[in-house]
Amino acid sequence: MQHIQPEVQPLGRVWNLAWPMILSNISIPLLGAVDTAVLGHLSSPEYLSGVAIGASVMSLLLWAFGFLRMGTTGLVARSRDGGADWLLRAGLLALLLGILLQGSVFFLLEPIIGWMNASEAAAPHALAYLRIRLVSAPIALVNFAILGFFIGRQDSRAPLYILLAANLLNIGLDFLFILGLGLDARGAAAATVCADIFACMLGLRLLSRVDGAVWSTIAKQLRKRGFFPWVDRRPWRQLLQINGDLFVRTCLLLLTFTFFTAQGAAQGDAVLAANAILLQLLMMVSYALDGFAHATEALVGDSVARQSRKGFYSTVYSAGILALGSAAGLTAILVLGQAVILTLFTDIGSVIDQAKRVYWWLCALPLLAVWSYQLDGVFIGAGKSRQMRDTMFIATVLVFFPSWWMTQSWGNHGIWFSFLLWISARSLGLVGFYQYYTATDSWIE
Repeated sequence: MQHIQPEVQPLGRVWNLAWPMILSNISIPLLGAVDTAVLGHLSSPEYLSGVAIGASVMSLLLWAFGFLRMGTTGLVARSRDGGADWLLRAGLLALLLGILLQGSVFFLLEPIIGWMNASEAAAPHALAYLRIRLVSAPIALVNFAILGFFIGRQDSRAPLYILLAANLLNIGLDFLFILGLGLDARGAAAATVCADIFACMLGLRLLSRVDGAVWSTIAKQLRKRGFFPWVDRRPWRQLLQINGDLFVRTCLLLLTFTFFTAQGAAQGDAVLAANAILLQLLMMVSYALDGFAHATEALVGDSVARQSRKGFYSTVYSAGILALGSAAGLTAILVLGQAVILTLFTDIGSVIDQAKRVYWWLCALPLLAVWSYQLDGVFIGAGKSRQMRDTMFIATVLVFFPSWWMTQSWGNHGIWFSFLLWISARSLGLVGFYQYYTATDSWIE
């Protein structure tokens, strides 16, 4: 077997696709950062703690279905007919799952909040937040499918328009509802619901931008085969298999984040609020680096569909260079900007003190995590979701939880140390799988 030496294509192709995704991705944690900052400047940390718990639970509930974005991207990128059928299948699945989520979870919110170790002061705010957020659950899941379609079609401008506009609306409504109307946690939730609905409306409007025939294709399918035109089991089986692997993988990821938040809550509202701030910073880093992963998904999927080994390896190489450089730059910002960054989020002394104690764990994460983000993009684009699932299982069950168990006496340092090991295990596992498929020349089959 001949070793394929990656030939560097102009980085411009990756960059042109990645930078709109970076901007749009950053707007997502920026929204959470604004929620945190606005609530962090209220009179008591209980509001911030309540929303931190509520947002963590909502992330678990919604992002467990993040496969609707990732799976749709890979399938559309590898499709040779535009991918409209995949969008419609994913959209139908998203609506069904969203409705089931609303009906099954609404009456379980109080036990869930209790499991999160919420304090007596924070629990009512978390409950109010979650009850409102559930209203837009089906719409939020449909948005995943729409964004996945755009990325798979190598149109990163549409997600930029959708996410940036929706999140700016959300931020404006945060100030109106929380500070103007005094709705505290309820205001933060209501603002997000409004933004979800707006994002869906804008996404549907922009579908014709990436594919002018998308609506006529949908209408043709409906006229030809009725409201449920996708009776062929093979595409549905492929969709559900890929999404099933990604579902398990995402559930394990969000379980880790939710458990992390719960362990902070068990140490008091100040520790919980401090961890919420640092996790918001980590999310901003992660979403920025995910811009390169999204570009990789689309370009790798296209290379696999065209059976282009040169395109595959040059995409991986070019995107890897850009992602690593960005991770180094973000690490420098975190290290040099500590004092300014923390005071932007809160002026509560006890919260700042707790954040400073574990801040350096956060600074170590970008350069360790970048490879897991980047290789996620490779595996999604290549349609190898099982390897992502297996790596996440090993990192969570065999690394994170045993490490937490052995370091409980370290307090908050123990949970951050375990989190660092978890991210490192994810990166190493995916690197191992990547080397295996490269050595066996089985990326393009």
